[in-house]
Amino acid sequence: MSGKTALSAAYIAGSVAAALSAATLATATTAQAQSKEKCYGVSMAGQNDCAAGPGTTCAGTSKVDYQGNAWKMVDAGTCADIELPGGRMGSLEPLDRDIPS
Repeated sequence: MSGKTALSAAYIAGSVAAALSAATLATATTAQAQSKEKCYGVSMAGQNDCAAGPGTTCAGTSKVDYQGNAWKMVDAGTCADIELPGGRMGSLEPLDRDIPS
């Protein structure tokens, strides 16, 4: 095998390995994302993950603790079991409680 042929073979093998690594990483990331869910009303002020309703833009913009229309990503299947002060619970849907005026 000539030096040029060996170099080409090594390049192809490296490209295939890189493509397989990227596919594996994408699959792992997708699986991780699927094991999380949005949980409303559980974040502390300024600790929400995104979109906290009117008057806010995205991550870190909630105004009050446990703001009902602000969400945080939590492990799938745990949201409704999250107990908070004052008898509050997490919800998979936006809540009308603790909304800043």
